[in-house]
Amino acid sequence: MSAQHGAIPDTTARHLPAFDLEGHRGARGLVPENTIPAMIRALDLGVTTLEMDVHITKDKQVVLSHDPYINPEHDLLPDGSEIPAAHKHKYVLYQLDYATIKTFDAGSKFYDKFPQQEKLPTYKPLLSDLIDSVQTYLQQKELPQVYYNIETKSKPRGDGKLHPAPEEFVELLMGVIEAKSISEWVIIQSFDVRTLQVLQRRYPHIKTSLLVENLKGLNKNLEALGFIPDIYSPYYKLVTPSLVRNCHAKGMKVVPWTINELKEMQRLKEMGVDGLISDYPNLYREL
Repeated sequence: MSAQHGAIPDTTARHLPAFDLEGHRGARGLVPENTIPAMIRALDLGVTTLEMDVHITKDKQVVLSHDPYINPEHDLLPDGSEIPAAHKHKYVLYQLDYATIKTFDAGSKFYDKFPQQEKLPTYKPLLSDLIDSVQTYLQQKELPQVYYNIETKSKPRGDGKLHPAPEEFVELLMGVIEAKSISEWVIIQSFDVRTLQVLQRRYPHIKTSLLVENLKGLNKNLEALGFIPDIYSPYYKLVTPSLVRNCHAKGMKVVPWTINELKEMQRLKEMGVDGLISDYPNLYREL
């Protein structure tokens, strides 16, 4: 099944990969995160889903970024120089137009957390441009259609400062998804239950995934969310056989994050998880 640019193959509602291999922020261990080159590398490595983070710019564009600001750990100023430590949180995406954000270099700086990461001059792309690039690449290479697992990066204390309130965030994000006709191939994930609640209320056809890193347990987390999402996505060390069984009993898939060792991947797969999220999707070939 190959995807055609602008013509997305149909799929049944709530359909998800039998076993979902996700490239975290594309292929962050290999190529600078949340960039078009990282997503293309993940496609070449055979992922079934591209995982990514989005923020909103001052001019209401949906941009790929994990952090709410230009991060000096792995980004450079437009002239190629280092961002001073004193300016660590200076360049807030929600306070900059996208034209300015695009001038920062998001791929040339050595990132010590990922020493294998290929260095290349690149930028934070708009979600719309990323989708166009992916769909075109799938068509050119006759690759199967992939899913887009998109995280809304928000939290209550950031409303109006680092991002819009949940309702506006969701509307801006869904505007892009609907304009690109990829609704059937999208999962929206978040630690912020508020954005998922807006989706459930206004866009119940969109697949949702609850991200979890707390120790409250399954029932408390679902109670806070207020509905059963398609996917329960815990930090991988929180996964137990009973958690997997309980999620499956409620009709949810379990897709833990972020697993970067083959032995851990194999252990979790044997436990019955329904997918894996990794910075190193190249490891999936050895599973």
